[in-house]
Amino acid sequence: MVDVTPKEPSHRRALARCRVAMAPDTTSKVASNAINKGDVLGAARIAGIQAAKRTADLIPLCHPLLVGSVYINFTIGDDYVEVESQVETVDRTGVEMEALTACAVAALTIYDMCKSVDRGMTIGDLALWEKAGGRSGTWRRQASDNGAAFDV
Repeated sequence: MVDVTPKEPSHRRALARCRVAMAPDTTSKVASNAINKGDVLGAARIAGIQAAKRTADLIPLCHPLLVGSVYINFTIGDDYVEVESQVETVDRTGVEMEALTACAVAALTIYDMCKSVDRGMTIGDLALWEKAGGRSGTWRRQASDNGAAFDV
């Protein structure tokens, strides 16, 4: 692990996004809460929050942090659900991994909840979109950074 003990705690925030592509009929069922397994977005939101809080248990050299807040939001398109996670803390290291993990686990939960009606779903475009705080300050993804499918 990197030694962060000499650093001063500061407010840090990270924003990540990914996309679950699915058949339009599946998206419609998610939007109308008609998936037999239950509330897809509610379950995905809780899973993402839990994942952010447990990131250090999953990523071997990731520092355990006191996560101050986690927001998981969804945008439903014609044939996808976009997942966005925002994580904040006051600590000695950033929360990029927590935001990415929250996003990925929320997307996996969407897949799990919907797999009975659409096994062809794909999860993609997982990326850090913004981070703030710490020595390096604020960073924002530009549309040209990797050609991800999201609008900036």
